[in-house]
Formats: sequence, structure tokens, C-alpha cells
Amino acid sequence: MYSSIFGGITTDPAAMVVPIDDHMVHRGHGVFDTAAIRDGYLYELDQHLDRILRSASMAKIDIPFDRESIRRILIQTVSASKCKTGSLRYWLSTGPGDFQLSPSGCHQPALYAIVIQDLSPFNSKGVKVVTSSIPIKPPQFATMKSVNYLPNVLSKMEAEEKGAFAAIWLDHDGFIAEGPNMNVAFVTKEKELVMPQFDKILSGCTARRVLVLAEGLVREGKLRGVRIENVTVEEGKKADEMMLIGSGILIRPVVQWDEQVIGDGKEGSLTQILLNLIIEDMKSGPPTVRAPVPY
Repeated sequence: MYSSIFGGITTDPAAMVVPIDDHMVHRGHGVFDTAAIRDGYLYELDQHLDRILRSASMAKIDIPFDRESIRRILIQTVSASKCKTGSLRYWLSTGPGDFQLSPSGCHQPALYAIVIQDLSPFNSKGVKVVTSSIPIKPPQFATMKSVNYLPNVLSKMEAEEKGAFAAIWLDHDGFIAEGPNMNVAFVTKEKELVMPQFDKILSGCTARRVLVLAEGLVREGKLRGVRIENVTVEEGKKADEMMLIGSGILIRPVVQWDEQVIGDGKEGSLTQILLNLIIEDMKSGPPTVRAPVPY
């Protein structure tokens, strides 16, 4: 773990602590992001780093270092951990101070980072989702990745209570939005990949990478097109394929939404192709998406 408050990296779990008077802890005034570690490379580190800096700006959180210094610290933290497969999660907060609502008593913004080893293989088994009854965050908060994840947690719990993997949010106009910590996409009967617009939801780094890789399938004739647009529930449930997309799950096929079976009720072939493309991209993609870690 790295902590700017303590000024360094520790590999002792007992020392991996965050001050309780940090404004992120007692007021939720913090933002975070996650980058996958695969075979000694950080996948889409720069894309995730740009997003946390945007989130920090939206949350009015000053950053303790410049972008390149933060990037260097994150890579050094992974290097010190010796972890070659897992994830790197990191936070920016207004830092410790007092216990008031205003951050005016917090005089030192903080950066924290932790490495989580995970050797489990990616699961491509189809899952069930349900429609969430938990209110979706307003766009101002949904488009930043803050630590205020109570709606996300309650949405996930609701899904699990109903025997499902995740719950799908609808926006205030009734269009399909996103899952609790993943984006959603569809393959239509016309073999087009369709994804909801990002203006009211979190701009998923993995989802955007999928859109880029999918263009190759268009050139190969496996997809007819790629579109980002409003998607109705009816359109989503009538799609040939449905998938969840996120850095933790990569791409997970959806075979049932509420009581509606998606397609033929089996994992979609194009969903599997896209998953394979992402996995290959993590292993041998361009330098723009793979940052080497010097162990």
C-alpha cells in the first residue's frame, strides 16, 4: 500500500491504514479508480488515471502531486508488491483534518493506493440480471467515480437477494443506464453492437476499449456496426446478446433479464469473441493500454 500521508509504500498489512479523520472516511469526499494488473503490466493505467483526475476535479479535490508523479507512484506500488496478476486500486481525497462537513480544515490532500492479488480466471458463464428498484444517481454524481457507493451496494444486494448477478439501472427517462459497477451492451438481431450513451453514467474505460476493438469485427464482417445511443428496455430485452462490461469482470454474458430470456438463453458468440479480444489486448495490446511494471 502507498499513502501520501505517511509518505511511502508498505508491504505490512498491519500498516495499511487510512486516518479516520480523512474527509473521505467520515464524509465520503473522495474519488477512486482501479486498473487491472495482467502478467506484470498495468492495463489501461493512463485511461483510468485520466478518469480519476477528472473525478477529482468534479469533486473539487486538489491533487497532492502532478499527474506524472502519481503515475510513477502507482507503478512503484505495484512493483513493491511483486504482484503480477490482480488489480491496483487508488484513491484521492481532501485528506485528514477535523470531523466537520466542510473540508476547510483539511490542509493536505491525500493519495492512497493498494494492490490486490487475484489469480482467479475470468468467468465467461452467463448470468441473470434484474431491474434495479434502487434510485440511480443523478448524472452529476453518476459520471464521477466517487466513494459514495451506497446506491451501488444496495443495488448489488438487491440483485443477490433475487438470485441474480447484478441489477440494471434505468435513467430518469426510462432508458437503460448501467449496472452497479459495470456498463452494459447489446448485440441486436441485425448484428450491431449497441451501448447506452455515457452522458448520464460513468464512462467505463473497459467499455470504451470494447468499442474500439469492436470496430475490427465490423471490418471483418462479424458485426454490421457499432452505435452509442439511448436504448429502451424493450430493445434491450429483445436483443440477440447482452453483456456486462467492467475492469473487474471484463465481459460477462447475460442470459436472462428479469423474466425475459436473452436470445436463445445461451452465452452469445459475439460476446465471447469480444471477451477474447479484451483478454488478448491485456496480454499483447499496444503500449497505449499496457504499462510495464519494473519488478
